[in-house]
Amino acid sequence: MRILSVKQGVAPIASAIANAYIDFSKMTASIVAVTVEGPGGKRATGYGFNSNGRYAQPGLLTERFVPRLLAATEAEITAPDGSLDPAGAWAAMMKNEKPGGHGERSVAVGVLDMALWDAAAKLEGVPLWRLLADRFNGGAADDAAWVYAAGGYYYPGKDVAALVEEMKRYLGLGYATVKMKIGGAPGVALKDALPDDLRRIEAVLKLLGGDGSRLAVDVNGRFGLHAALTYAAALAPYRLRWYEEPLDPLDYATHATLAEHYGPPIATGENLFSMQDARNLVRHGGLRPDRDVLQFDPALSYGLVEYLRTLRMLADHGWSPRRCVPHGGHQFALNIAVGLGLGGNESYPEVFAPFGGFADAVPVVEGRVRMPDVPGIGFEAKAELHAVLRGLG
Repeated sequence: MRILSVKQGVAPIASAIANAYIDFSKMTASIVAVTVEGPGGKRATGYGFNSNGRYAQPGLLTERFVPRLLAATEAEITAPDGSLDPAGAWAAMMKNEKPGGHGERSVAVGVLDMALWDAAAKLEGVPLWRLLADRFNGGAADDAAWVYAAGGYYYPGKDVAALVEEMKRYLGLGYATVKMKIGGAPGVALKDALPDDLRRIEAVLKLLGGDGSRLAVDVNGRFGLHAALTYAAALAPYRLRWYEEPLDPLDYATHATLAEHYGPPIATGENLFSMQDARNLVRHGGLRPDRDVLQFDPALSYGLVEYLRTLRMLADHGWSPRRCVPHGGHQFALNIAVGLGLGGNESYPEVFAPFGGFADAVPVVEGRVRMPDVPGIGFEAKAELHAVLRGLG
């Protein structure tokens, strides 16, 4: 195996939307194309990009990780059976990096890791979900993945009626479960936000027939303990699908306190970028393996090589992979969910184009998505995204 070339660029995913913590008016994403040559001269180009919520990483890619990948030896990136070894490539990229300090480094490595797995599956001529099932899950893959529609962002002039219409569109697309933002209404002080949020939640619940298990709410880490507990007391009667990221993602002790007082499911983890951070969360965050949801995003956390380590760690701590529902709404995580038996995947039907959403010809049916039989991650089956990636050359 040889890495022939690595090309990178920056793509805009700017939008006027906002969550409780940030707006997305200047958001960007790194995109890469990694071309690999295998036995007999067979070549494949794998593509990668970083998930939404973190900015493009051209500096880190240019200065450290792309040069190391290009300098990797054939022995380092070739598995014993002659196939491409993304774990060996990952080790080559991480040479001379100190432990800890995951930050944005994990995003840059994750972009390249995604492309390497795309190339690895293409060289084998199989979809990535099938490659993962065969290598890591005893050949077992799910028939389809449960997915939910993430939206409900704040937008200038958007009122409750517009929020409900948005959720109607998601139901019309085949989603059964939806998610909305809370805790960040523009111009509303946090202490005054709860009544407004309850009106918004109740309007969406009315659309869903009063079934709280079909609605999740997301705070994006804005609350302190007092606000999180105040909201928890108000939300508990709704029995929501989950109460997402109510607290700073690294404040494990405060999560543990919240979990003592809030019985329904809590979801968090999208802003934890390493196996070690994930381990600290399950050790010290008070989360409950029978109900809570872990949202680590492989595209932001060093890629699939690290995600596999995280899954092994979770198993050691009594967590099922079914409790993992990755953040990001991208095809990479969707392949991982199907191939490794996760609990499902996020989806962005209307935002973060062209990176959000799945293959063009694959519908959502009763909240589930079947995977197309396309080699690699399947970017080629999503025309708008493939056009952006192919533009790297």
